[in-house]
Amino acid sequence: MATIAEAIMVIKKAENDANRLIQESKEKSSQMIEDARVKALEIIENAKREAEDEAEAMIYESKAKARDEAAEISSEAKRRTEILKSKAMDKIDDAAELIIKTII
Repeated sequence: MATIAEAIMVIKKAENDANRLIQESKEKSSQMIEDARVKALEIIENAKREAEDEAEAMIYESKAKARDEAAEISSEAKRRTEILKSKAMDKIDDAAELIIKTII
């Protein structure tokens, strides 16, 4: 009789151990899933931050390039204005002489 009782006790202990292992596995699985979610969110946040930093760098670079181009255009416009002014000044004497001849 003792052997049957012992066998039942061993079976019951094995069932309890199996149930405990199942519960621990479920808890560990849930923790792994939660850790994976947290890690995924960290990766997404890092990717967003890197993308924003890269976008800001591109905007800064574009603005700097636009400023340089604007300075070049302005410089070219000033140069052409000076050329036109110089050509106009060269013709002032001829224009004055023509006006005087027309009046006289």
